[in-house]
Amino acid sequence: MSKILVVDDEEMMLMMARRILSTKYEVITATSGEEAIEIFEQEHPDMVLSDLMMPEMDGYELHRILQEKSGEVVPMMFMSANEGDESEIKGFEVGAEDYIRKPLRPDVLLRRVGIIIDHLDKVRGLEVAASTDPLTKLLNKSGVQKEIGELVKKSHGALLMIDLDSFKLVNDIYGHAAGDKILIAFAEMIRKIIRTNDLAGRMGGDEFIAFLQNVDDEKVLIGKANFLNEQILIAAKKILGNEMQIPLGVSIGAIFVPSEGNNFQKLYEMADSALYEVKKSGKHGIFIFGEKNHADGVSEVDGISQMRMILGERNIEPGAYFVEFETFQKIYQLLARMVDNYQKGLVLMQFTLAEEKFAEEFKEILLNALRRSDCVTQRGKKFLVLLMEATEQESDSMKNRIYSRLKNFNAREIIFEREQIRNETHN
Repeated sequence: MSKILVVDDEEMMLMMARRILSTKYEVITATSGEEAIEIFEQEHPDMVLSDLMMPEMDGYELHRILQEKSGEVVPMMFMSANEGDESEIKGFEVGAEDYIRKPLRPDVLLRRVGIIIDHLDKVRGLEVAASTDPLTKLLNKSGVQKEIGELVKKSHGALLMIDLDSFKLVNDIYGHAAGDKILIAFAEMIRKIIRTNDLAGRMGGDEFIAFLQNVDDEKVLIGKANFLNEQILIAAKKILGNEMQIPLGVSIGAIFVPSEGNNFQKLYEMADSALYEVKKSGKHGIFIFGEKNHADGVSEVDGISQMRMILGERNIEPGAYFVEFETFQKIYQLLARMVDNYQKGLVLMQFTLAEEKFAEEFKEILLNALRRSDCVTQRGKKFLVLLMEATEQESDSMKNRIYSRLKNFNAREIIFEREQIRNETHN
């Protein structure tokens, strides 16, 4: 039901207007311009029916202030007992939708208000179509920029950049019709992780976005990321068949609002930067941008998602596998619990450089000198290495291979530490 704000300093006129209009519309009233402004900001009516001649603030001034505050056209209809044409002409000049004379005739008032509301409905229908992605029925890019852009200015919550991992393979192997089915199914999954007061859209291709109002708990976001990662595989096998082996998954870059600001474009860029961290660390997880992340590069991925990342989509380049520190910790904790299954053991090595300026060069040396099954992370001047299925002697050989490749700095400037983790029954 459309909502109409009626403004008049005469209580009798308010009662009459309410009695006439309430048969078809929700009616709210105000007895002054100041009160009308306050109610308008709280209730967001579809149109305003206002008396022209009121003390302190007339209808023209009220219309001007409402449009300034809302930043868009406010549908306004003026009413006046003035018999002259000047006020009517001025009303249309300032952008009024219509003008009606007092005393109010019920049939005329209902008909004129109905014309305005019908026109608004048609315009809004066109706006919805123009801002909706035709495939997924979520907001399109322009709709996102307008609606989520406005929402982040005045709300707090979490902005999520959501990307489908390995989706291109679906189009390449199964065709674009199958790819569209996956995108439609994925849009439904996104609808399941948002509420009625949240917004979601498709930025293009396999890239989506969502704003979750009043969400500031990392665990909530991690739970939603895990849900999407689990459900996309289930849906893909239903659509493409159980033989489908594409490592589909979901990567999410998240940022909390307004702790990182409320400018949509800047928030979008920061969330996109967080998304890149997930992609860089192996995909199928979530990275939450923030002060903690600036220092530590925290990537929040639970055990299931982490193992899927390792087994399904780890890098195929030669050399060791590089991950962020938080992910490294999870891999270490998981593998240490599984050490009973190894014939040899698990070796944890740490290299501490004297100067951080050589860190990039040392990182490249590590990655190229180690095996594809080994894992590396960095924290400033420190590098941690996990060697799978390795003895202390083999780790010594690995260390010597690394040192033999040093060119620009002395091996004596590196502090080396090692821990051997193995099943005691295999000693």
